[in-house]
Amino acid sequence: MKRPLDLRHVVSPALRDLIELAHLEDFDRVTEQVRNVRGCTRPVNLVGHTATLDATTRTVVRAYSTADEPTGRLLTTCGNRRASRCPACSRVYAADTYHLIKAGLSGGKTVAEDVRTHPRVFATLTAPSFGPVHNRPTTPSGKPLDCRCGRHHAEDDPALGTPLAPASYDYTGAVLWNAHAGALWARFTIYLRREIAAQLGITQKALKAALRVSFAKVAEYQKRGLVHFHAVIRLDGPNGHITPPPPWATLDALDHAVRAAARRAQLTIESDAVGERVIAWGDRIDVREIKALGDGELTDQKVAAYVAKYATKSAEGSGTVDRTLVCRACSGRGYTSGPDGFRDLCADCDGTGQAKPLRDLQVQQHVRQMIRTAWALGHLPEFADLKLWKWAHMLGFRGHFSTKSRAYSTTLGALRDVRRAWRTAQAETARARAGHPAPDENTTLVTESSWAYLASGYRPGEELLAKQVRHDLAHTERLKTEGNPWQ
Repeated sequence: MKRPLDLRHVVSPALRDLIELAHLEDFDRVTEQVRNVRGCTRPVNLVGHTATLDATTRTVVRAYSTADEPTGRLLTTCGNRRASRCPACSRVYAADTYHLIKAGLSGGKTVAEDVRTHPRVFATLTAPSFGPVHNRPTTPSGKPLDCRCGRHHAEDDPALGTPLAPASYDYTGAVLWNAHAGALWARFTIYLRREIAAQLGITQKALKAALRVSFAKVAEYQKRGLVHFHAVIRLDGPNGHITPPPPWATLDALDHAVRAAARRAQLTIESDAVGERVIAWGDRIDVREIKALGDGELTDQKVAAYVAKYATKSAEGSGTVDRTLVCRACSGRGYTSGPDGFRDLCADCDGTGQAKPLRDLQVQQHVRQMIRTAWALGHLPEFADLKLWKWAHMLGFRGHFSTKSRAYSTTLGALRDVRRAWRTAQAETARARAGHPAPDENTTLVTESSWAYLASGYRPGEELLAKQVRHDLAHTERLKTEGNPWQ
């Protein structure tokens, strides 16, 4: 009988757990699971089984069960796109986004290569001003100038983006603009098609039969806490990227249509509490041609890398928090319903509905005021459908950070399917090398699975292993970019 380990002398719980894991019969499998999730910050723990059977004979071809794992569960990646939550998974998401955007510019991944000859621009649409803020102005030649406050701000000055006069800053307008930015983009795409049709003097129905507008966009937070959009906009034939656009669909026509649509698109919001508000784009609209090749130009690769970079960002770039502020116990309501049906004050948040009091947030006063404004507006009846209290930590923005039109290029799902198929092929190759016979090509296989969520995260000892994996991956990436000094 195996004697239990006496680890009372080991002070560190993580080290104690790692020693226990190291004494398991298959410690190599423990380390393999941690390596397979490539340093995921908070992996999902699953329990269950799967089996692949011959559909005719019901013979089991291969089977797997977490009961055979040393720790009794399977670790899988969390898949979170945000770099602030999981750098490992966000790198995979960024890579997929890069290939998705790049395919829509240069072809490949089922996209026709002739797509690079289609008119395409990189457009930036920004928010309007809700009051003067500290900034770093420059002359047309790039020479830095003093801010309106009279000082010259460094690039990392925390004052950048904060109001010069907080008392008169339109926080309500700023939060409502963030909340409706996604809807404003949708309105912009409608006007974009209308503007192209108007230029040509044809109906929208005729335009649809001859031309399709494809796009992919990403949202980015400015220092002042407002989102703006970067978008790849392309003109295709009626069947998307597989057909060329008509000769009259030129780059100049696209450029003019983007600018005109951005000026026309707007939404009107009416509220008894805040009055009538017009949601529109700011005056700063940038539209630049995307070139396939060129030194220093806006090329396919540069645009794809730029979009992929911001696809993994969130609101933390503006100084806010990256987690919801809603109390989980009461879902932000401030009360819970007891067995008798009466509402009881939530004991976790003392009726505030907040997971953490807003006054205790470690953020700048400007960000705190935007969060407070979003929380307050979210509880007004006319804005109840916006659920701004739920998105207060996002400063009111409720949309997706990265979106695309259906015919722009491939999809993230298709890219993941390709990666999954490659991993399956690698596993089959490994099985063949180990001497396991491959199933007959004419055999129909079926899969039966049963999985259940167990928890998230690592055991303390596994966290030490994961940190080593992250260190090794970071070291490898650093060698790729900086080179090996020992060679």
